[in-house]
Amino acid sequence: MCAGIGVIRLGLRLIGLLVTVIVVYFAVTAVQVWLTSRRYDPHPAGAIVVMGAAQYDGVPSPDLQARLDQARLLWGQRYATDIMVTGWKQPGDQFTEAQASARYLELHGVPASDIFQAGGNDSWENLSEAAPILLAHHDKVVLMVTDPFHEARSLAIASSVGLQASPTPTRTSPIRGLSTLPYFAKETVGVGLGRIIGYDHLSAIHALG
Repeated sequence: MCAGIGVIRLGLRLIGLLVTVIVVYFAVTAVQVWLTSRRYDPHPAGAIVVMGAAQYDGVPSPDLQARLDQARLLWGQRYATDIMVTGWKQPGDQFTEAQASARYLELHGVPASDIFQAGGNDSWENLSEAAPILLAHHDKVVLMVTDPFHEARSLAIASSVGLQASPTPTRTSPIRGLSTLPYFAKETVGVGLGRIIGYDHLSAIHALG
């Protein structure tokens, strides 16, 4: 009886230790995601990469427009000559996020020759498809444009597909204040799990869901 109780107590202690490790791990990850969201490090690069977001019949959503405006700003300041826009489409959509982004940039003065497109259903697919195109144009060093809360995961994925990315998040995102909390929580889980199992595997699991 005493031996059995001892085993149970040991099991509970191990479970408690495991829970503590998990909580600490994700707490540290949350801090890292938040700190990365505050970084802004523009410098000369080969290309500016814009992470996709929703579009409506070829018109960028306010969130996507904020990212595109940031890319235009960096392009206009001559930090890079190429802009890579990313993102696929939802069932029934006529345009992909990348196509809507390219149209918007062209309407606002960016030549079509300076714009590349890559499509994917999530951040991993976007960057894994964009990387070969960028690398073929010798654009290994890139500036990553997305919402601040999305920077940490985007930078990590970019690194995993062979790009050297620096954070240049949009400063005009319509998602701000307390409304960012669910996004930070989602990104914390995404970054935490991606580091453990790989962002490619996390994407595959997401696709199955």
